[in-house]
Amino acid sequence: MTEYAGKHIRGGVAAAFVLAAMQLAPAAARAADYNVGSIHVTQPWARATPKGASSGAGYLTVTNNGTAPDRLTCTASDAAAQCQIHTMSMDNGVMKMRPVEGGLEIKPGETVTLKPGGYHMMLVHLKHPLEPGSTVEATLQFEKAGTIKVEMPVVAMGAAAPGATTGGGTMMMQGGGMMQSTLH
Repeated sequence: MTEYAGKHIRGGVAAAFVLAAMQLAPAAARAADYNVGSIHVTQPWARATPKGASSGAGYLTVTNNGTAPDRLTCTASDAAAQCQIHTMSMDNGVMKMRPVEGGLEIKPGETVTLKPGGYHMMLVHLKHPLEPGSTVEATLQFEKAGTIKVEMPVVAMGAAAPGATTGGGTMMMQGGGMMQSTLH
């Protein structure tokens, strides 16, 4: 083997190790799964906020493995004065965000994903900006299953959810639409 060929093979092996490490890195950033009663919570995460933002958002997936419906509310967060479950919808080109009164129902056997552009946890009156690489704790209350604390890794603004394979799912305003928020 020539010296030139040896260097390229070693360089290729090094590149393969770097690629493998990059593929494993998102796995390390993935959040833990949580169980309380018949409820299974997966992929909790939050998106970073700009300096000075007064609110932020958290996301997760909830599966009801029980035989009765349950209701989800967010009762507290270490990063905000209030934590609420919100819904987002478009109405005549205006994006509207409102608290889900009485909690979000999760039917037996149903999986509900809180994600950008839909249901989400609203962290109101932030105590500090949500910074990439940090975590946010939220206390979730289920009407029947009970209470559980979850840790949400914070990803960069516009980043995809931990474990997602494509796109950031950022909430973008299209066609000059406006966003209206009703906080209670």
